[in-house]
Amino acid sequence: MNQGLLLRFENLVQLRGTCRQLRALSSRKVCGARWKPVELSAHPVGSLLLHPHLWPKHRLISGALSQCRHLATKEETKKKKKKIPLTKGEVEIRQKMTVEELAQAMGKDIDHIYEVLLYTDINLDSVEPDSILREDHIKMIVQKSGMKYKSAKLKEEKERKNTDAVKRPPADPAVLTPRPPVVTILGHVDHGKTTLLDSLRKTQVASMEAGGITQHIGAFIVHMPSGEKITFLDTPGHAAFSAMRARGTNVTDIVILVVAAEDGVMQQTIESIQHAKNSGVPLILAINKCDKPEADPERVKKELLAHDVVCEEFGGDVQAVNISALKGENLMVLAEATVALAEMLELKADATGLVEGTIIESRKDKGKGPLTTAIIQRGTLRKGCVLVAGKTWAKVRFLFNENGEAVDAASPGIPVEIMGWKECPSAGDEILEVESEQRAQEVVAWRTYVEQQEKMKKDLEVIEAKQKEHRLEYEMQQQKLAHLTWRQRKAVLYKANKHLMFSRPKERAEMDENTLSLIVKGDVDGSVEAILNILDSYDCEDECKLDILYFGMGDISENDISLAEAFNEDLKDELNSRLPPTVVETTIGEASVLDTFCVTVGKTKIPVAGCRVHKGLLDRKMKFKLIRNRDVIWKGCLSSLKHHKDDVQVIKMGMDCGLSLDKNLEFSIGDEIICYEEKEIQQTTSWDPGF
Repeated sequence: MNQGLLLRFENLVQLRGTCRQLRALSSRKVCGARWKPVELSAHPVGSLLLHPHLWPKHRLISGALSQCRHLATKEETKKKKKKIPLTKGEVEIRQKMTVEELAQAMGKDIDHIYEVLLYTDINLDSVEPDSILREDHIKMIVQKSGMKYKSAKLKEEKERKNTDAVKRPPADPAVLTPRPPVVTILGHVDHGKTTLLDSLRKTQVASMEAGGITQHIGAFIVHMPSGEKITFLDTPGHAAFSAMRARGTNVTDIVILVVAAEDGVMQQTIESIQHAKNSGVPLILAINKCDKPEADPERVKKELLAHDVVCEEFGGDVQAVNISALKGENLMVLAEATVALAEMLELKADATGLVEGTIIESRKDKGKGPLTTAIIQRGTLRKGCVLVAGKTWAKVRFLFNENGEAVDAASPGIPVEIMGWKECPSAGDEILEVESEQRAQEVVAWRTYVEQQEKMKKDLEVIEAKQKEHRLEYEMQQQKLAHLTWRQRKAVLYKANKHLMFSRPKERAEMDENTLSLIVKGDVDGSVEAILNILDSYDCEDECKLDILYFGMGDISENDISLAEAFNEDLKDELNSRLPPTVVETTIGEASVLDTFCVTVGKTKIPVAGCRVHKGLLDRKMKFKLIRNRDVIWKGCLSSLKHHKDDVQVIKMGMDCGLSLDKNLEFSIGDEIICYEEKEIQQTTSWDPGF
């Protein structure tokens, strides 16, 4: 065999052995062992390459060391990953999180979340920092941000014990005692309800009312000559106060329906009848203003037949009394009819034990704080009693009658004003007495908790419905882009939505035009409620949006005045001022095209119409339109207007003229030329608040 080939084979074998030694060295980690140095000058480079046993050992060591370090680094990194849990870039998520909560958990800005949401089925216009995101969206946002997620450990919340206060069981009939009847006076606005009460209790209530219309419920006791007591509730008759009238009938025993003899049955009359029927309360008909010459009580009785109110003389069970509240005629007859009906009803109540009642009205007083007018229905209310109503409670400090005089106690059927509430309860809330202040706080906490749970449930239903709607829109959008590649789809979606990234939700809300901000302040809870009910009926959001900034009770403060200074008109006028103006065209003159021809200007032929003005005048400064077969085919300004080859500004009725509009526009004989003026006219809202 060739000696050169043998030499090469020997070199390869030695090289293989050297490699094995290097691997063994690395695995045993004996990199620090020292080798004997070899004289480099004794061997030429060529021989070193051919004879591995002559290679410098320090080079082998450095190569082995670098390989050892490289292998050791990888191994240590792997071990570190196994031993140390990954905390950086790992986000703890829950099933439902708000945008703000997710941003905080990720350590990112809210804008980062919005940017990622551009590629989802969520509509960014509806996303606020407190908007709740679904779990699949949360995971997608975290993943697209280059992070990992882990589910948070949910604390198992024990079912909360119901600590609400409830009414007592029905009382033993043996402990029941007679009580005064609670009578509500209902009827149409300005039919004389307050004047009737004024005459009954000999005070001037009507003169104190704003505009002569009762603004909220007044509760009074009328002492009859025979010794009986009657508790009267005076409810507003204005259309806005329907809810207050309904509350009055819910706590009443008898309804006196006041109808003016000269007006007859009106809108709130019918509504009052319906409230009485819904509450199952008997009616007494008081036909008022019978002293007027135009009074017709018989017509009133016949009109009421259409609403199932049948008077005794027509075979029904409704007592009818003709009165004049202003002159005091037949008022005792009406009172006696009320007492007689109350005796038939055998009204009794339990005056012992824990108190039960109903809030008729609530208000805030500067010196006394929150005050409520209430009707006691069971038990006897005294100073020191602890009461719960709605989501607030009170330790009774003082009790006042309808004249503002302090009293020691209030028994069933008696109206009373209560001082000592922590906050104003809502009118219509049920009053329950509890054993202690601690018990009252437990009841309020439970009711607040229940309300929060119900609100969360409703919010989630709304959110899920919205998300479903947006998901469908997103899927439809994806179908339209199905022919594109995924990169093209992302680019199109980003381009369409990127403008939303640069405006935060609050800024986007401020971009909404035609929004009227309102502050609602009232003397009592019922008045505020009535105004809010009116605003709820607003149905012209496309014209101008309403934004209620604040509503509450109490006296008007300087802060309220400064906030409302901008609104020195009434609500409807303010809405009208917010509407964009509409452009109206006013015709100045009309002309007919009698002939057509062309003139040459330079190298351009310009069509010209020979016209005669048959109505008004043509003014070159105004705008013109060309009508052909009743269709408007052109609008704009004149290029020229001539009379007998002279340029003119105005052509009057009966005169002929030549005019040109557009060089590319051809005229036809019989065309109509209309000269008109554009004017901006302020729009008016179609909403009627009913004030």
